[in-house]
Amino acid sequence: MVERRDPYRILQVQPDADPDVVRAAYRVLARKVHPDASAPVDASAERRMTDLNWAYALVRDPVKRQLWESDRRRAAPSTPAEDATHGAPRGPLGADGAGTRLDFGRYQGWTLGEVAGRDPDYLNWLRRHQSGARYRDQIDILLRARKR
Repeated sequence: MVERRDPYRILQVQPDADPDVVRAAYRVLARKVHPDASAPVDASAERRMTDLNWAYALVRDPVKRQLWESDRRRAAPSTPAEDATHGAPRGPLGADGAGTRLDFGRYQGWTLGEVAGRDPDYLNWLRRHQSGARYRDQIDILLRARKR
């Protein structure tokens, strides 16, 4: 049986992310979710750290990563009745996000559509960066539409 957790969603990186990006994402998230960082130690913090360590061990090792990828491709897709994967919350599927406003960074207050028209390279960077995890699907749709 293939593992249903998605290590890329847990690490909040794209499957084609550079090893340096994966390592940086792991370090940032480890500092954030480590059980020692929260005053009352709770089981959810320990579980999140365990998931994070599992994901990083899998993604950083090329052999384990390739084996996991091949197993995932052969497995049946998950169903809505199964648990959701971990990671950044995502917007509605198929939404282009052109009207979504950024609340941080150099384009604070701009919509994703405005940024796509002005600086698509920034959107491409934001798509790979942890701060843009919640916008990844919307950015992908916008960037694909620009290439047509």
